[in-house]
Amino acid sequence: MRRRLARALFPPLVLAAAVPALTLGTSAPVAADSVVIGGFPVEVSQSPWTVALSSRDRFGGTRAGQFCGGVAVGRTTVLTAAHCLDENVLGGPPERVPDLKVIAGRTDLLASRDGQEIDVRRTWVNPAYDGISNAGDFAVLTLAEPLQSESIITMASAGDPAYTAGETATVYGWGDISGAGEYPDSLRAARVRVLPDALCEEAYPGGAEGTYDATSMLCAGEAEGGRDACQGDSGGPLVAQGRLIGLVSWGIGCGRAGNPGVYMRVSYMMRTLGWTQGPPEGK
Repeated sequence: MRRRLARALFPPLVLAAAVPALTLGTSAPVAADSVVIGGFPVEVSQSPWTVALSSRDRFGGTRAGQFCGGVAVGRTTVLTAAHCLDENVLGGPPERVPDLKVIAGRTDLLASRDGQEIDVRRTWVNPAYDGISNAGDFAVLTLAEPLQSESIITMASAGDPAYTAGETATVYGWGDISGAGEYPDSLRAARVRVLPDALCEEAYPGGAEGTYDATSMLCAGEAEGGRDACQGDSGGPLVAQGRLIGLVSWGIGCGRAGNPGVYMRVSYMMRTLGWTQGPPEGK
């Protein structure tokens, strides 16, 4: 039986081995599907707003403790997936993870002299997030120190042409590149297309395979499969026309024909938070 994957987390019992992902059918959330099925290497300077979430205490030193992706939308504001901060993933509430950090400006996670590792000062998880349907899968991190202004990406509000079906988009992350637990140390990207909502509605009509909601979710990938996000990419950015349109959320498998990737629709998130352009901090 195929199982729905929330694309980003590692199971607590295998942290020492720093390996695979779970499925949402188990008691803990799943490892994020990788953004780089059918992808290519990319320098973080080409997408400076792409960041990694890290906890070495929880996930070990392999790959600098990376377990999810994120995207900077303000100098002290990072967006990620709500399921990345699930207590089953972190071993408790996120505020009790003392070394929860955001790694910014680093292409290779093991190049410790590059970029910044910034403490997360505060976390906010969408209270309406539903771990069964994956509806409302977003969270906001507030950083203890500001990022460089060039590290911020603009979000696409409702009606933006970047959401148009057929539009080329790019997804970024450090996730599984094969669908079989092969995790790179360096950032990768994959070019996908924004797909008609009808494709994901057909692929995920409800029940055990998940429910696609066009109001809050975005369908992207390739109808014939081949390029997709995968485990470890959850919370990472989907970008079109230079603007953020989605956050890696869930799907079935990685790059499978007939099972496109499902992303958190950024315009829905903005409306939910009451943001007209960016976070209220204005930083």
